[in-house]
Amino acid sequence: YDHDALVRRCRARITRDLTPRRAEHTRNVAKEAARLAQKYGADAQKAEIAGLLHDIARDLPQEKMNDYVLELGLDERYLNNKNLAHSKVGVHMIKREFGIEDSALLDAVSYHTTGREGMTLLEKILFLADATEPGRSYPGVQKLRKLAEEDLDKACALSLRRTKDYIEARGEYLDPDTSEALGYLEREIIENERRKKKG
Repeated sequence: YDHDALVRRCRARITRDLTPRRAEHTRNVAKEAARLAQKYGADAQKAEIAGLLHDIARDLPQEKMNDYVLELGLDERYLNNKNLAHSKVGVHMIKREFGIEDSALLDAVSYHTTGREGMTLLEKILFLADATEPGRSYPGVQKLRKLAEEDLDKACALSLRRTKDYIEARGEYLDPDTSEALGYLEREIIENERRKKKG
Protein backbone atom coordinates (compact mmCIF):
# COMPACT_ATOMS: atom_id res chain seq x y z
CA TYR A 1 0.00 0.00 0.00
CA ASP A 2 1.01 3.64 -0.42
CA HIS A 3 1.87 4.80 3.09
CA ASP A 4 1.71 8.55 2.41
CA ALA A 5 -1.66 8.27 0.68
CA LEU A 6 -3.02 6.22 3.58
CA VAL A 7 -1.74 8.79 6.10
CA ARG A 8 -3.54 11.53 4.17
CA ARG A 9 -6.78 9.52 4.19
CA CYS A 10 -6.47 8.85 7.92
CA ARG A 11 -5.81 12.50 8.69
CA ALA A 12 -8.78 13.65 6.61
CA ARG A 13 -10.99 11.13 8.39
CA ILE A 14 -10.01 12.19 11.91
CA THR A 15 -10.32 15.88 11.06
CA ARG A 16 -13.82 15.22 9.76
CA ASP A 17 -15.17 12.93 12.49
CA LEU A 18 -13.37 13.65 15.74
CA THR A 19 -13.63 16.68 18.00
CA PRO A 20 -10.73 19.12 17.43
CA ARG A 21 -9.24 18.11 20.76
CA ARG A 22 -9.46 14.39 20.01
CA ALA A 23 -8.07 14.94 16.50
CA GLU A 24 -5.06 16.73 17.96
CA HIS A 25 -4.57 13.96 20.53
CA THR A 26 -4.69 11.42 17.70
CA ARG A 27 -2.06 13.23 15.63
CA ASN A 28 0.16 13.44 18.73
CA VAL A 29 -0.25 9.72 19.41
CA ALA A 30 0.70 8.88 15.81
CA LYS A 31 3.86 10.98 16.04
CA GLU A 32 4.82 9.54 19.43
CA ALA A 33 4.09 5.96 18.33
CA ALA A 34 6.32 6.39 15.25
CA ARG A 35 9.09 7.82 17.44
CA LEU A 36 8.91 4.99 19.99
CA ALA A 37 8.78 2.44 17.16
CA GLN A 38 12.02 3.82 15.72
CA LYS A 39 13.63 3.78 19.14
CA TYR A 40 12.63 0.19 19.95
CA GLY A 41 12.91 -1.36 16.49
CA ALA A 42 9.25 -1.73 15.49
CA ASP A 43 7.68 -0.71 12.18
CA ALA A 44 7.37 3.08 12.47
CA GLN A 45 4.99 3.42 9.51
CA LYS A 46 2.65 0.82 10.96
CA ALA A 47 2.87 2.51 14.37
CA GLU A 48 1.96 5.85 12.78
CA ILE A 49 -1.14 4.42 11.05
CA ALA A 50 -2.22 2.63 14.25
CA GLY A 51 -1.82 5.92 16.10
CA LEU A 52 -3.86 7.85 13.56
CA LEU A 53 -6.70 5.30 13.68
CA HIS A 54 -6.70 4.18 17.33
CA ASP A 55 -9.56 6.50 18.38
CA ILE A 56 -11.52 6.44 15.12
CA ALA A 57 -14.71 5.29 16.93
CA ARG A 58 -14.19 7.30 20.13
CA ASP A 59 -16.61 10.12 19.34
CA LEU A 60 -19.50 7.97 18.10
CA PRO A 61 -22.75 8.63 20.00
CA GLN A 62 -23.35 6.01 22.72
CA GLU A 63 -26.42 4.65 20.94
CA LYS A 64 -24.48 4.09 17.71
CA MET A 65 -21.66 2.44 19.67
CA ASN A 66 -24.18 0.05 21.28
CA ASP A 67 -25.61 -0.77 17.84
CA TYR A 68 -22.12 -1.78 16.68
CA VAL A 69 -21.50 -3.84 19.82
CA LEU A 70 -24.70 -5.83 19.15
CA GLU A 71 -24.16 -6.04 15.39
CA LEU A 72 -20.59 -7.33 15.82
CA GLY A 73 -21.63 -9.77 18.55
CA LEU A 74 -19.19 -8.28 21.06
CA ASP A 75 -19.30 -9.16 24.74
CA GLU A 76 -22.04 -7.26 26.59
CA ARG A 77 -19.43 -5.69 28.86
CA TYR A 78 -18.94 -3.26 25.97
CA LEU A 79 -22.53 -1.98 26.07
CA ASN A 80 -22.82 1.56 27.48
CA ASN A 81 -19.04 1.67 27.91
CA LYS A 82 -17.48 3.80 25.18
CA ASN A 83 -14.15 3.73 26.94
CA LEU A 84 -13.87 -0.02 26.39
CA ALA A 85 -15.98 -0.39 23.23
CA HIS A 86 -14.31 2.22 21.03
CA SER A 87 -11.18 0.16 20.40
CA LYS A 88 -13.13 -2.97 19.36
CA VAL A 89 -15.60 -1.04 17.20
CA GLY A 90 -12.66 0.93 15.79
CA VAL A 91 -11.07 -2.25 14.44
CA HIS A 92 -14.27 -3.05 12.54
CA MET A 93 -14.39 0.47 11.06
CA ILE A 94 -10.71 0.35 10.04
CA LYS A 95 -11.23 -2.92 8.17
CA ARG A 96 -14.40 -1.72 6.50
CA GLU A 97 -13.34 1.81 5.57
CA PHE A 98 -9.63 1.43 4.91
CA GLY A 99 -9.45 -2.21 3.89
CA ILE A 100 -6.65 -2.79 6.41
CA GLU A 101 -6.29 -6.48 7.31
CA ASP A 102 -2.88 -6.30 9.03
CA SER A 103 -3.52 -8.24 12.24
CA ALA A 104 -0.56 -6.68 14.11
CA LEU A 105 -1.90 -3.20 13.46
CA LEU A 106 -5.51 -4.15 14.22
CA ASP A 107 -4.51 -5.85 17.49
CA ALA A 108 -2.59 -2.75 18.55
CA VAL A 109 -5.76 -0.70 18.08
CA SER A 110 -7.94 -3.36 19.69
CA TYR A 111 -5.92 -3.44 22.93
CA HIS A 112 -4.70 0.17 23.15
CA THR A 113 -7.02 0.90 26.10
CA THR A 114 -6.63 -2.24 28.19
CA GLY A 115 -3.45 -4.01 27.15
CA ARG A 116 -3.58 -7.82 27.27
CA GLU A 117 -1.52 -10.85 28.20
CA GLY A 118 1.34 -11.39 25.74
CA MET A 119 1.31 -7.82 24.38
CA THR A 120 3.42 -7.40 21.23
CA LEU A 121 6.02 -4.66 20.82
CA LEU A 122 3.64 -2.66 18.61
CA GLU A 123 0.80 -3.05 21.15
CA LYS A 124 3.03 -1.73 23.96
CA ILE A 125 4.15 1.19 21.80
CA LEU A 126 0.63 2.31 20.89
CA PHE A 127 -0.57 1.81 24.48
CA LEU A 128 2.22 4.04 25.80
CA ALA A 129 2.01 6.64 23.04
CA ASP A 130 -1.67 7.05 23.92
CA ALA A 131 -0.81 7.50 27.61
CA THR A 132 2.20 9.80 27.22
CA GLU A 133 1.68 11.97 24.11
CA PRO A 134 2.67 15.64 24.72
CA GLY A 135 -0.92 16.84 25.19
CA ARG A 136 -1.50 14.51 28.15
CA SER A 137 -1.30 16.11 31.58
CA TYR A 138 -2.17 14.11 34.68
CA PRO A 139 -0.34 13.32 37.92
CA GLY A 140 2.65 11.09 37.20
CA VAL A 141 2.74 11.49 33.40
CA GLN A 142 6.31 12.86 33.55
CA LYS A 143 7.50 9.77 35.39
CA LEU A 144 5.75 7.57 32.83
CA ARG A 145 7.35 9.46 29.91
CA LYS A 146 10.79 9.04 31.46
CA LEU A 147 10.22 5.32 32.02
CA ALA A 148 8.98 4.87 28.43
CA GLU A 149 12.45 6.01 27.27
CA GLU A 150 14.15 3.35 29.41
CA ASP A 151 11.97 0.25 29.59
CA LEU A 152 8.72 -0.39 27.70
CA ASP A 153 7.58 -3.23 29.95
CA LYS A 154 8.07 -1.24 33.14
CA ALA A 155 6.33 1.79 31.63
CA CYS A 156 3.35 -0.28 30.48
CA ALA A 157 3.14 -1.99 33.87
CA LEU A 158 3.18 1.34 35.70
CA SER A 159 0.43 2.74 33.48
CA LEU A 160 -1.71 -0.40 33.85
CA ARG A 161 -1.21 -0.47 37.62
CA ARG A 162 -2.39 3.15 37.85
CA THR A 163 -5.42 2.44 35.67
CA LYS A 164 -6.31 -0.59 37.78
CA ASP A 165 -5.97 1.33 41.06
CA TYR A 166 -7.96 4.27 39.71
CA ILE A 167 -10.84 2.15 38.39
CA GLU A 168 -11.00 0.01 41.52
CA ALA A 169 -10.93 3.09 43.77
CA ARG A 170 -13.95 4.42 41.89
CA GLY A 171 -15.74 1.09 42.09
CA GLU A 172 -16.02 0.88 38.30
CA TYR A 173 -15.78 -2.13 35.99
CA LEU A 174 -12.20 -3.26 35.35
CA ASP A 175 -11.69 -5.08 32.07
CA PRO A 176 -10.10 -8.51 32.73
CA ASP A 177 -7.60 -7.82 29.91
CA THR A 178 -6.10 -5.05 32.06
CA SER A 179 -5.50 -7.34 35.06
CA GLU A 180 -4.08 -10.03 32.79
CA ALA A 181 -1.80 -7.55 31.00
CA LEU A 182 -0.47 -6.28 34.32
CA GLY A 183 0.18 -9.76 35.71
CA TYR A 184 1.90 -10.78 32.47
CA LEU A 185 4.18 -7.73 32.40
CA GLU A 186 5.10 -8.05 36.07
CA ARG A 187 6.18 -11.65 35.42
CA GLU A 188 8.16 -10.56 32.34
CA ILE A 189 9.95 -7.85 34.32
CA ILE A 190 10.96 -10.30 37.07
CA GLU A 191 12.12 -12.80 34.44
CA ASN A 192 14.19 -10.14 32.63
CA GLU A 193 15.83 -8.99 35.87
CA ARG A 194 16.72 -12.60 36.61
CA ARG A 195 18.24 -13.04 33.16
CA LYS A 196 20.30 -9.87 33.61
CA LYS A 197 21.66 -11.11 36.94
CA LYS A 198 22.66 -14.41 35.40
CA GLY A 199 24.20 -12.39 32.54
